[in-house]
Order: sequence, then structure tokens, then C-alpha cells
Amino acid sequence: MVSEIVKLEREDDIAIITLKRPPFNPLNSQVFYDFNKALAEIEADSSIKSVIITGSGEKAFAAGADVNEVASNTSLEQHEFLKLILSVFNRLENLEKPTIAAVNGLALGGGCELTLACDFRIAAENAKFGQPEINIGVIPGGGGTQRLPRLIGLSRAKEMLFLGEAIDAATAEKYGLANKVVPKEQLLDTAKEFAKKLASKPIVAMKILKRTVNAGQNIDLLTALNLEIDSFIVAFSSDDRVEGINAMLEKRKPHFTGK
Repeated sequence: MVSEIVKLEREDDIAIITLKRPPFNPLNSQVFYDFNKALAEIEADSSIKSVIITGSGEKAFAAGADVNEVASNTSLEQHEFLKLILSVFNRLENLEKPTIAAVNGLALGGGCELTLACDFRIAAENAKFGQPEINIGVIPGGGGTQRLPRLIGLSRAKEMLFLGEAIDAATAEKYGLANKVVPKEQLLDTAKEFAKKLASKPIVAMKILKRTVNAGQNIDLLTALNLEIDSFIVAFSSDDRVEGINAMLEKRKPHFTGK
């Protein structure tokens, strides 16, 4: 357990981070400091193979930044807050382990941006995603203007960003924002089942695969394809690759060691 407001638990080789500021789990500086500590612990523990992030209670995953903190910030203080958010979300996005946002209830503003920094989003039927910043005279500052268009396309992202209206779980799935929608009582179990599947994959290849896919989004196609070849060779050199091919030839389940 990292703190009273950011809980870190472990089930076998899966880490679960829970935001604990119900009912709406607002995001303030302390949440981000504690969340960063949780990520550091996960990074340092090689036995953790996948990560679930969720919010406590039924009303919200995270309903945005803590208004009480933001309202009192000067422009300089808000700039420092946004730099903190950027560093934490970038760390989450580049974590060398697959991440799943298990979204219960509202994921608005910074809460939506938190899900965008994850690899996958599984939504409860009561989930809603939105970037409402335009409605109070600002714009997203935690990656929403950049990660959202890359995920769901420019036109749909602009609709969400320009109107500031939330979309329901079914629409999020249609847009490609949510990978799957499930009844809310099945949310965490579904996320855990998915996390276990991810955790069963070879560690070396998973790290290389995530790094290659993420890097390829920000470079031209030819450079990205050459990066893929280089990354393939690194994975090909691993003990896990030898075990994977031998297991296939011998018709047995592979035992990956992460080497």
C-alpha cells in the first residue's frame, strides 16, 4: 500500500492501483506524487507482469482534477502541476508492462487522460468518458489534445474536445476508446482475467513489443519499420524465444523465464 489515497495491491503477478478519494476520486498533486511512487515500485519489481488501474466506489474512476486545488493555483503553480501530470502519465505510458484501466463511472478531464495513458481500457456499463475543459474556458492539459486523436481519430476527438460532452461506454467502445464494455459488477474480474492473459506472455518480447509500438507512433513509417526489424532481432536473441519455439515443436505449454 503506497498511501491512503493511492492503494497498491498485488495478486500473484498482477499489480492493482486503486484511487481512493471517493466518491469522485479527484486528482490533486498528492495523488500524482503517490501514483508515481506506485509506478516506481512496479517498475522495480520484475515479478509483476501486468497492471490494473481503477477507482474506488461506483460513481467515478476519476472525475478530473481537484477543483479546490486548481482554483487556488496561480498560473505558475498550475504550470508546475501540469508538468507533474505530464511526467507521471508519460511514465505510465512507457511502463514496460501492459496496463489496463478498469473504468467504473466517470472518467472526465484528467481521469479520461489517465485512461489514455494506459494500453487498454475496460469499461463498466455505467462508465462515461469526457474532456469537459472547454466548458470552463480552458483546454486539456494532461495529454487529451494529443493522445485522444491518436487513439480514436481526429474528427471524433475534436467532437469530444470542442463540445466538452461526455460519451457513454457503448459509444466509447464504438469509437475504439474502450476495448470492452461489461456489467459493472463484472468489471474488476474481467480486468483481472485480461491481465492474467497478458501476464502469461513472454516478458522480454512484451517489453520490446510495447516499446516498439509506442515509439512507432511518433516517427515516419520507414523509420518505424526499421525499428521493428531491430526490435525483432533483440527479441529473437532471448532465451524466451528459444523456449517458445521449443514448446511449440514439442506441443507443450512454454515456461518463460524473462531472459
